[in-house]
Amino acid sequence: MESNILLDLKNVNKVFGNNHVLKNINLKIERGKFITFLGPSGCGKTTLLRSIAGFYTIDDGEVWIDGNLVNELPPYKRGTPMVFQEYALFPHMTVFDNIAYGLDIKKRPEAEVQERVMAVMAQVKLSGLEERYPHEMSGGQQQRVAMARALVMNSPIILLDEPLSNLDAKLREEVRVELRTIQQELGLTVIYVTHDQLEALSMSDQIVVFNKGAIDQYGTPHEIYYKPRTQYVADFIGTTNFIEAVVVQSKEGTATVSYGFGGDNVTITTDEKLTEGEEVLLSVRPESLRLNHPDISGFNIIGVVQSSMFLGEKERYFLADQWGKEWIVDAYDIGQKTFDGQVRMSAAIDKIHIIKKVSP
Repeated sequence: MESNILLDLKNVNKVFGNNHVLKNINLKIERGKFITFLGPSGCGKTTLLRSIAGFYTIDDGEVWIDGNLVNELPPYKRGTPMVFQEYALFPHMTVFDNIAYGLDIKKRPEAEVQERVMAVMAQVKLSGLEERYPHEMSGGQQQRVAMARALVMNSPIILLDEPLSNLDAKLREEVRVELRTIQQELGLTVIYVTHDQLEALSMSDQIVVFNKGAIDQYGTPHEIYYKPRTQYVADFIGTTNFIEAVVVQSKEGTATVSYGFGGDNVTITTDEKLTEGEEVLLSVRPESLRLNHPDISGFNIIGVVQSSMFLGEKERYFLADQWGKEWIVDAYDIGQKTFDGQVRMSAAIDKIHIIKKVSP
C-alpha cells in the first residue's frame, strides 16, 4: 500500500438477504483528510462505515488499514473508534470515566490515562466537567464526550456516523466548525457519514457520493458541486437546471453542443470523451444564471417568470422557457428590484457543465 494511503478498500461487497447493499466498492483514502460519505438513506454509506469498523463482515473484497489487511480482525483490534449518532455514552459513568473507558480496557497505566484524558478534554472544550454525568449535559456536550472518547485512543482513523443529527441547527453549525478545527489541528483522518449536502460541502476535503450501493463520484466539494459526473450527483447536491443538448463537435478538452429547440450552439470546456451526435445534458446551477444581464453572451434562454420566493439573501425565481421547460434562477443582492414577465436567462460559459447520459 502507498505510504500516504491509510485506508484502501478493494472490491468490497456486502449482501443482506436479497439486497446487494455494497457493490464492488474501490476507494483509497489519504492520511490526514476529512472524508465524507454522502447519500440518501439506504444508499450503503453507513453499511460501508460499519464494515470498515468491523461491525459487519463483508461478503467479498478486502479492507486494508495502515498497510494491514483487517478482514478477520474484530472491531477492537482495528484501531477505528466510532462516534455514533446516539453517542452511546455510559449513563452510570462520569465524563472522565466515559472518555477513559477504552484506555482502561487496554489496561494503560493510571498516570497515562489521567494525562491523555485531561489533554483531550481540553481539546474538545470540556475541561472542568470531569465529574459530570451524561444526563447532566446538553446534547452538544454529550457529542463532545463521544468525540473525546474516540480521540483519546490516538487511532490513525476516526469514524463518525451522523453524529450531529440530534442537535438543533445552530448547535450543529457550531459543532461542525469545532470538529473540522480539531481534525485539522491534530492531522486526523476522519470518515464522516451524513445525508446533509451542506454539511458535506462545508466540512470535507473530499466527498464520496453513494448511489444504490455504488460510488457515483469521489472528489473535492468543488468538483462534486460544479463538475458532477452523473445526473444523479448533480441533482442530489444542491439544485440545478438540466437542458437537453446534442454534441455538434468534440475536440480535446472542449465540445460544441446544440441546445434547445432553436438549435443555439455553445462551446464548453469538458474532460468527457464525446462523439458527434451524442445526446448529453447541460447542468447550470440557479446561482450561475443571470436575469436580463447585459454583459453575458454565449448561453441564453428566453423565459417567463411564473413565481418567486424571497429567501433573505436571495430571491428564487421559477420560470418557464418558450418550450415549456421549468427553470430555477437565484438572484442575490437585488434590493427592491424584482423581475416579472419575459426575461433573458444567461450564464457564463465556465458555469455550464456537460454530463454524459447513462443508459438505463
